[in-house]
Amino acid sequence: VQLQASGGGLVQAGGSLKLSCTASGRTFISYGMGWFRQPPGKEREFVCGISWSGDITYYVDSVKGRFTVSRDNAKNTVYLQMDMLNPEDTAIYYCAASQYTTAQNMGHTRPDYWGQGTQVTVSS
Repeated sequence: VQLQASGGGLVQAGGSLKLSCTASGRTFISYGMGWFRQPPGKEREFVCGISWSGDITYYVDSVKGRFTVSRDNAKNTVYLQMDMLNPEDTAIYYCAASQYTTAQNMGHTRPDYWGQGTQVTVSS
């Protein structure tokens, strides 16, 4: 599976961005998908996950209520809608795929595949 992330950019605090991650190469539907981020000078951290069917999602507390993950299996694409952004959300965002992995377990297992990352910068 090859993952291509896009949609990052510069936004003011309180603004919104929507990231996309398109998969190619293998059957997308059997993969749990997740978003991770790496803030400047810090380690990469789990942000959220979504089940293969799209009906189960999981978010870490810091983004709950502000971020929404979704997927369109017909388009082999997973999305991350980010609202009410704050400077602490500044990071490189990565999408990831793990076969037969639940939304929550995306944060506990090493993904099978990673996207290349897209920069999100939130100014104060």
